[in-house]
Amino acid sequence: MPKFYLSTSAVLLACAVTAACSHAPATIPDITSSARGADTCRAAEVGVQVLGSGGPIAEGSRAGTSYAVWIDGKAQLLIDAGPGSFIRFGEAGLKVADLKAIALSHFHADHSAGLAGILNSGSFEASADPLLFIGPVAGSVFPGAGDLLSALVGREDGAWSYLSGYLDGGDGRRLLDVREIAASDTEQAPTTRIDISSDLTLIAIPVHHGEVPSLAYLVKAKGRDIVFASDQSAFSTGFDRVTRNIEPDLLVAHHVIPQGEGQPIGLHRPPSGIGTMAASIVPRMLLLSHHMERSFSRLQESLALIGAQFDGPTMIASDGTCIAL
Repeated sequence: MPKFYLSTSAVLLACAVTAACSHAPATIPDITSSARGADTCRAAEVGVQVLGSGGPIAEGSRAGTSYAVWIDGKAQLLIDAGPGSFIRFGEAGLKVADLKAIALSHFHADHSAGLAGILNSGSFEASADPLLFIGPVAGSVFPGAGDLLSALVGREDGAWSYLSGYLDGGDGRRLLDVREIAASDTEQAPTTRIDISSDLTLIAIPVHHGEVPSLAYLVKAKGRDIVFASDQSAFSTGFDRVTRNIEPDLLVAHHVIPQGEGQPIGLHRPPSGIGTMAASIVPRMLLLSHHMERSFSRLQESLALIGAQFDGPTMIASDGTCIAL
C-alpha cells in the first residue's frame, strides 16, 4: 500500500481585543512556519522550501506559487514568484543578494505577480554579481522574459522605472542577466541547460499549458535532482519523454484540479495524470503543491488516484514547508 505523508503548517491564533477575550493580551507569534522551514533548509546541504503553495484565487492563507532552492545554508534559486511570496520571502529571512537566479515558469499572475516586490526588496541590498533571470519567450498574448521586465522596471515605460538599474546597471543596482527560453515546441521539448554555478544547474523543458508559453525545470544541486513540473497538461509529451525514469530526489507537481469532467485538462493534469507522470519519472518523493479549494477539498480522492500508479511517499505542501535532500 502506498504511504502518504501530510505536512501541514502549525496554526497560530492571536486573540483579538473583544468582549469575549478582553483579558487576554494580544500577541504576535515570534516565529512563522516559513521561518521554521527556513531553519530546516538552512541546516541541510540542499533543500527545497515552499514559499507559496496556493493557486490563482484568494482562498485562504496560501501565497501564490513560489519555491526556493537552498544550497549550503543560502537560498540560491527562486522558482516562480506568485502574489504573497514577497511576505513568505521575508518571513523565511531570504535575501535577494544570496540568489544566483530567478526562474519563472510562465507569466500567469499567480506565478509572477510577486516579482516586483522581491526586486524592490533587493534594491536595498548590495551585490556586484549579475542575477540571472530566466523565463519563456513571448507567445500568444504573453510577453517574453525581457519584455516582462521592461514593463515592470524599464527606464522609459516601466511601471516602477525607479528600479530600472536592474536592466541598465544604473543607480548601483544589481544587473539582471536575462535568458529567454523557447517554449513553443512541447512535443519535441528541446531542453536548454544553464549552468548557474559549479553547484547549481537548471535545465528548462517546454511544457503544454494551453496557449501559455511555459517551462518545467530540472534543477541539479550538489548531486541532488529536483523536477519542478510547473503548470502543465497531459499534452506535455516531450516532457514525459525527457524525464522518463530519471529518478530525481524530488518531484514537485501541481495539484490544481480534481478528477472528473468539466475541469481544464488543457491546462493541468488531473490527479490520475499526476500519478501517471510520477510513475514515469520515478522520484524518491512527490510533493503536491499549487492547491486550489476545488482540488484540496477532494484531497483524499486525489491521493487515492495518484497512489494507484505511484507508490512512493507523497507529501502535501504548505507555505513554509522545507524538504531537506
